[in-house]
Amino acid sequence: MSSKVRSILIILVVLFLDQVLKIWIKTHMMLGDEIVIAKNWFIIHFIENNGMAFGLEFGNSIGKYFLSIFRILAIGAIGWYITKLWKREVPFGLIACFSLIMAGAIGNILDSAFYGLMFNDSYGHVASLFPQGGGYSSFLQGRVVDMFYFPLISSHYPTWIPYFGGEDFIFFRPVFNLADSSITVGIITILIFYRGFFEEKPKTAETTQPEVENLNTEEKIPEQEIEN
Repeated sequence: MSSKVRSILIILVVLFLDQVLKIWIKTHMMLGDEIVIAKNWFIIHFIENNGMAFGLEFGNSIGKYFLSIFRILAIGAIGWYITKLWKREVPFGLIACFSLIMAGAIGNILDSAFYGLMFNDSYGHVASLFPQGGGYSSFLQGRVVDMFYFPLISSHYPTWIPYFGGEDFIFFRPVFNLADSSITVGIITILIFYRGFFEEKPKTAETTQPEVENLNTEEKIPEQEIEN
């Protein structure tokens, strides 16, 4: 199986799993609902965000348009680079990493682009797919579905810490989705294992000066006899 085929399979599988999970969450849970997989360790917690990965926000509707357009351009650039890697003798692990990043980026842009058209909102009720009254938002204004929550450590900040003293402390607090995970795994793996691939190799080209052949470089100056 060629690198191209395996790369496309990675993208399709990640996209399929990401979208199936998001659609199931959206059509079976209300915002804030939880399914405890492992107490105090792994929880399916349904939230939506208007912005970037891991539940971070990015401005208002204008910011969402900007972010969505940036994501589309980034997907195009990553896709172009992957097609270049297919034609080169590079480790398949590097191609797989970029495939994961691209799959994650596409997965989240699908939410932003189409979920506002496909679903009604999830506030106080379970959303419907393709409701008769239309979706909750317009094109590129949908919210990204997040669900993975790992509150590995739940405690409080010591009271002597300024400003945060006594407040709740949770690690890991962000809620994210499979697309976010795919992007993160791809980037971290590249930084750890394939960083040297992008380092510029020093050029050792010898700077040689061309030899110039000058024929008759020595001019014989005839001796002139001075007659006194």
